[in-house]
Amino acid sequence: MSQETYDPEPEATRREAGEAESSRASRGWWDRNADEYQSDHGAFLGDDRFVWGPEGLDEAEAALLGPASALQGRDVLEIGAGAAQCSRWLAAQGARPVALDLSHRQLQHALRIGEDVPLVEADAGRLPFRDGAFDLACSAYGAVPFVADPVQVFREVHRVLRPEGRWVFSVTHPVRWAFPDEPGPEGLSVAASYFDRVPYVEQDERGDAVYVEHHRTLGDRVRDVVAGGFRLVDLVEPEWPAWNDQEWGGWSPLRGNLIPGTAIFVCERDRRTW
Repeated sequence: MSQETYDPEPEATRREAGEAESSRASRGWWDRNADEYQSDHGAFLGDDRFVWGPEGLDEAEAALLGPASALQGRDVLEIGAGAAQCSRWLAAQGARPVALDLSHRQLQHALRIGEDVPLVEADAGRLPFRDGAFDLACSAYGAVPFVADPVQVFREVHRVLRPEGRWVFSVTHPVRWAFPDEPGPEGLSVAASYFDRVPYVEQDERGDAVYVEHHRTLGDRVRDVVAGGFRLVDLVEPEWPAWNDQEWGGWSPLRGNLIPGTAIFVCERDRRTW
């Protein structure tokens, strides 16, 4: 009689996880889960739409990178691009985007959709570009929540941006850290300290991290932006729109109408060098 083999469910815990372990875990997790992610969310994300988060705030409406008419001819770096949907929208506006992601499998999905955007497989903390290569940089839930040292990422973005370049990124709203990641009523009761910055880690039977997410308070994020060489010019907290009836992990109309789910930081590069 044959015996079926299976991979045990990872153990969820809270413990420290450094830069190398976090990067390795993120690469592996997204390579394993890219197919399911694109299958589940591809219709919502579209092939060439720029969505900042599960609420559905669209860059075509929000213009956080600037008016669409001003994107013509601009060099734009998208970090944590996934299947490069945002970059494809930018290209349609006349920009010259480059889509960067840590996950080889995610970039394969970008190739599946279309080969019209340059793709780069690299770590956000070590950007393989010359100084001052880009006018703009953006990241919709890419890289920033998963890195142990966000300031290093921000300094790299600062390095590759031209003077006065804009850097816009979205992350899970920090207040969500205190609530269970559930879309229903159970996700409305505080279950943890907002001020507990110990990373959330899922680890295998050997104790190796297979998923890592790092928490920063709202104040931490602002200080990180400044330490990275940027001025914060806006902080956008999208409200849940009436048209959006989907659930996406812990995001849902129920929770979205009561507590913020996404924070978008709009930053501009200062002239600091290190």
